[in-house]
Parts: sequence; C-alpha cells; structure tokens
Amino acid sequence: MTALRLTDLTVRHHGPRGPVAAVDGVSLEIPPGTTLGLVGESGSGKSSLARAIVGLTPVHGGRVLLDGREVRARTVGDRRRLGRLVQIVLQDPDTALDPRMTVRQTLVEAATVFHRLDRPARAERVGDLLELVGLNPRFADRLPRQLSGGQRQRVAVARALAVEPGLLIADEITSALDVSVQASVLNTIRDLQQRLGLSMLFIGHNLPAVCYVSDAVAVMRHGRIVETAPTEALLRDPRHPYTRTLLASVPSLRTSLPGERPS
Repeated sequence: MTALRLTDLTVRHHGPRGPVAAVDGVSLEIPPGTTLGLVGESGSGKSSLARAIVGLTPVHGGRVLLDGREVRARTVGDRRRLGRLVQIVLQDPDTALDPRMTVRQTLVEAATVFHRLDRPARAERVGDLLELVGLNPRFADRLPRQLSGGQRQRVAVARALAVEPGLLIADEITSALDVSVQASVLNTIRDLQQRLGLSMLFIGHNLPAVCYVSDAVAVMRHGRIVETAPTEALLRDPRHPYTRTLLASVPSLRTSLPGERPS
C-alpha cells in the first residue's frame, strides 16, 4: 500500500496563444489502501495529472509525495524507482502491449524488471497474474490481436500489477469498452483493490463507474479540483454547481440512494 499526496501541483502545456495550465494548483490525498475517483469532462486535466504523477509529463510547480517522500522523475534511475511504486493503465491497452509479443512474453518482461525468476517461477507468475485479472492461463500464448478489447485491457492491468506497485492509476480504462464489458472490468478492479490492498487513483468521465469503485471522489474542472468528498456524501449532498450538474445528467445515481452504490 502506498499513500499519495499532491500539493499545489501545476502542469503547463504550450497552446497556440502561449502556456496553458492543464493542471492548476491541485492538492489531493489518497490514504493507503483506498481508491480516489477523479471525474471530469474531457479536457479538464485528468490525464495530465495522471501522467505528471508517474513522470511522463513535466511538473511545473508543486510536489508529488509517495509515502511522505517527494518523488522526481529527472533521471532514468528516478523513473525506475518511481515505476516500482506506482503504475498506470491507460485508456488504450494497445499502448502497453507490444503487438509482436505474446501475453506470456509481456508479463514475463514486466515481472522480471525488479525480480529475478527462474523458468518455473515465471510460468507460475504468469498464470497467477492472468487469474488475478479474471483470465484463463491459456491466454498466455496469444497475441494482442487475438484478444477482445476487454481481454487486452485485463492483460494491461496484469502487466501493471506484475511489478507489485503500491499505487495503481487507472486512466479511463473502461471508456473504450462495451457497456457489458465495462461492468465486468469494473468488478475486477474493485476485487483487485480489496484483495491486494492497493491504493488507487481511478480516473474517468463516467460518474457512475467512478463512484462504483471509489471510496472518495474528486471533481475536476478546467485544471482545478472544485470538490472532494467521500463517495456517499458527494452523491447525497454535492456542494459545487458543477458537481450538481454532473449528477443531474445521470438520474440513476439519484434513484439508487440510499443503499448500494450504482452498478
């Protein structure tokens, strides 16, 4: 389990009229073993925030702390140490999967980055990872093109988990999937978080999906966090007008309360 804290994080991109603050002074906290949902419309800065945390986008201000220690990604060594603590799964699993490598080769490559494993241990690790994400070990010898979109996304999750990170960032991982497949992947994510005790940042624009897997939810608009609250509190009593607008656009969220979170 890894705790994450962001303080006044700022990320700028170069736009046609000069620098644009994609992330504008964001402060957030994810306690160990909990899931924070980050929701907002496309272009609100969610993915820029995620990429800054894992060192894929330069940070122009503020701090990223993991377990109380500030992390940097200035050198190869920095990025390697950061990758041991936090992994990201992106919307398109093809960005994480080499089309020329079998599932087995992909998972073995990830599993041996930080650990030395002999051949029997590698085979066992691959089988365990596939079962962990709800796939039969027989998928190990298939190529990505031989898998469905949902199966590829599960392999991408398994690849991220292979290094045993304490924090997992899931960035829009269900948005490109069919509705029925989305539900299955969301259930897998919830199960993984509970079984492994992961800390997780779950990013999306689908408010029901984000609420379903999250202990707390942060609402992002124009690069800023406009509201953060425990999930049930946010659903029952949203404080910011933008949050109320998001909730009003999904009537089923209202009708599902009180009781279980919306599925």
